[in-house]
Amino acid sequence: MTLLRTAAPADVPAILGMIHDLAVYEKEPDAVKNTVEMLHANLFGENPQIFSHVVDSPVPGEPIVGYSLWFLNYSTWEGTLGIHLEDLYVRPETRGGGHGKALLRELAKIAVERGYARVEWSVLDWNEPSINFYKSIGAAPMDGWHVFRLDGAELSNFGTPARDAAQALA
Repeated sequence: MTLLRTAAPADVPAILGMIHDLAVYEKEPDAVKNTVEMLHANLFGENPQIFSHVVDSPVPGEPIVGYSLWFLNYSTWEGTLGIHLEDLYVRPETRGGGHGKALLRELAKIAVERGYARVEWSVLDWNEPSINFYKSIGAAPMDGWHVFRLDGAELSNFGTPARDAAQALA
C-alpha cells in the first residue's frame, strides 16, 4: 500500500536529499544549488508556486521513499492551466512498488478535478527505464519538439539591459 500525501514542512530535508540523489542519477552530482531554506520558502512561503507530494515509508520512523515536485503552466491553445512535473523520484530500493505510479496518478487526478488540460514533464533521452514506465501508463513523447533552456551566463547576458544602443540592436 502506497502512503501518499501532500508534503509537509518536516519533509523538506528528505526531499532535498532525494533531489541530490536524482542529480547523481542524472549524472549532474554537483549541479544542485538548492538548500533546505530555499526549498522550504518555495513550497511553504507566503505565496507558494511549487507543490509536492510524498510517499511515506511503510516502516514508521523511516524517511519518505518518493516525491513529486510540480508547478502550474498554461496552455494558450486550450485556454486553461496544466501541471508541469519537475521531479518524480522514488528511492531505488523501493521502486516497483507502485509509488511512482501513485504520484503520477495523484497529479492526473488533480488535473482532472480542476479541469486542467494536461500533465507534462521532461525525461532524459537515455533514461530507458523511466521512458518505458511513462509509456506503460499511456504517456507519449512530444515528437517534433525540443526543450530549450536559457540559463547561467547566457541568461545573465541576455537579461541584462543593453548598455548602449549598438548593443540593443545586436
